[in-house]
Amino acid sequence: MLNLWRHVLTRTYGDATGADLAAWLLSLSFHLALLVVLAAIGIYIPKSQVTLEATLVRTEPEELPREFIVSNTPDDAVGAQSFGGDAAAMAAAAELSDFTDIQPETPPQDVTPAELHEFLEVSHAPYLSDTLTLRGEAGMAVNGAMGAIDRITREVLLSLEQRPTLLVWLFDQSGSLDAIRQTIYDRFDRIYKELGIIEQSRAETVAAHRRPLLSAIVAFGQQVSFRTERPTDDVDKLKQALAGIDIDPSGVEMVFSAVISAAERYRRLRTSSPRRNLMFIIVSDEVGDDEARAEEAVTICRKLSIPVYVIGVPAPFGRQEALVKYVDPDPKYDQSVQWIPVRQGPESAMPERLKLAFSASPRAQELEQIDSGFGPFHLTRLCYATGGIYFILHPNKATPGRRVNRREVPVMSAQLYYFFDQERMRRYRPDYVSLFEYQRRLKANRARAALVEASAMSRISPLENPRRRFPKQDDASLKRLLDQAQQAAAKLEPKLESLYRILKSGEADRPKLRKPRWMAGFDLAMGRVLAAKVRTEGYNAMLAELKQGRPFKDAKNDTWVLVPADTIETDSRLDRMVRQARQYLEGVISQHPGTPWELLAKEELAQPLGWKWTETFTGVNAPRQRQPGNNNPLPRNDRRRMAPKEPQRPRRQIRL
Repeated sequence: MLNLWRHVLTRTYGDATGADLAAWLLSLSFHLALLVVLAAIGIYIPKSQVTLEATLVRTEPEELPREFIVSNTPDDAVGAQSFGGDAAAMAAAAELSDFTDIQPETPPQDVTPAELHEFLEVSHAPYLSDTLTLRGEAGMAVNGAMGAIDRITREVLLSLEQRPTLLVWLFDQSGSLDAIRQTIYDRFDRIYKELGIIEQSRAETVAAHRRPLLSAIVAFGQQVSFRTERPTDDVDKLKQALAGIDIDPSGVEMVFSAVISAAERYRRLRTSSPRRNLMFIIVSDEVGDDEARAEEAVTICRKLSIPVYVIGVPAPFGRQEALVKYVDPDPKYDQSVQWIPVRQGPESAMPERLKLAFSASPRAQELEQIDSGFGPFHLTRLCYATGGIYFILHPNKATPGRRVNRREVPVMSAQLYYFFDQERMRRYRPDYVSLFEYQRRLKANRARAALVEASAMSRISPLENPRRRFPKQDDASLKRLLDQAQQAAAKLEPKLESLYRILKSGEADRPKLRKPRWMAGFDLAMGRVLAAKVRTEGYNAMLAELKQGRPFKDAKNDTWVLVPADTIETDSRLDRMVRQARQYLEGVISQHPGTPWELLAKEELAQPLGWKWTETFTGVNAPRQRQPGNNNPLPRNDRRRMAPKEPQRPRRQIRL
């Protein structure tokens, strides 16, 4: 072959050139063949091949009910067979939670990874796994304690479908809960019968530790006491333990200590074989006096996957205390109504509402006591973080949008003058995070930090009934009256200026706020501070102007009258602040309808922000005439004065 190529190439190109080309072609052929052989060695051809095919089957998910029907009227059955039927028996954890309560939004680009999680949308359901902690309900309004009990019954049924369950009842020992404890006591037989446990667990063939539902009773006041020696399925023993709970006269409620103690006591049932689910039900009408242990309670319940349910009271909006209607239960004492301050709030980790009273508003006192739409922070966070539910219990909560008269408030209930639609308030849920995380979020946004810092300042009372009439007898007497009136404004101006500077420092970060709650809170605070600042400085400026001298338009008049107005006559700077305050407050009204923020913004705008002078005749310079007759006081009603009165229990002895 080589000779043939050589002969052909030699005849064509000559002896030397033909020989070289022949050698080159031979080398090329050899190396090409070698490459083919080496490539073939690396290819593995199996004897047989298996073809995998995946087919995506798309099914339409069954629509789950978002609303749960509860009733204050006892029904013949509870749980899955109660009012509302099977549709009402689904757990809240089986639906998209209020994690999706806000419209989808674009997360900011300048946040840290830890902040990004608050923008994620997740769904939750009961007991998906033993290690996954699920989100609960921040606040569910129910009509009466039995509405909450019916719903909890459904949650127990869902738990029993997975494995045997231990239900732990934790009862507050305060006297104000006597009625609720009695209601639950009367319902115990029906609850456990509906769960189908009584007959099933009576079977002698079933060992006690293997019976599907066991229960325990825990009481807490100043101390924590376990009223059942060991978990039992004997309803009579449970009722006996519940009936034996006495009232703790200390008035102290160690609720988080009770949760921690119960979790530690029954930990073995959750971690040892055969394992049980644990569920805690807390019945209390206060926030607890051991909030320092709240995070410890959250941690242990999350670690053991214990959902916590609370039957509790609503928190007043941005305030710690609510006034509870009290009538002494002992007939030997005065039976008149008293309003006792009780700590039931606030609804957020730190106050997010200014302590700024309304000036000249007939509803000023009422607006201090309004519903927040949520329960007290730490108890609600315990429910939310563990996959449970906080049930808001208040007899007047079923009437949102109208003023609640004091006569309508039942005894042992808090006076909250206004309630709000629960579904609307879901978008304004507080940040149910640890205090450490809450502080980190404040540092991440100056507008948040400014709102909380301003809200933490001591209460500021704006000009309440400032002097507005200034009769002029002569220039000296008028000046004395004006000087005295300016003193009140001079004391208030520095406090309002301090509030304004704090909020102003966060104004640049206001556009970065994403959650409706923080937006509404900052805008309302800025609008109200500007309004109070304008009224105070405008009042002072108008008095200063009058001191410079001002003639009456009508020579017969002798008195100057300062009346509220929509503008400021003396200072263009204040007039700009009037427009800015209106812009903030009107924005709250338009963007957050049907909320506490809207209610407060409307009340602020109902009072004019500026001042103007008017004049009138009062006859201050006319000579005084003695009135006929004597000035003796009217006779007293001796019969009423001498009527015997029932003794009144000293306030320090009242324990709710």
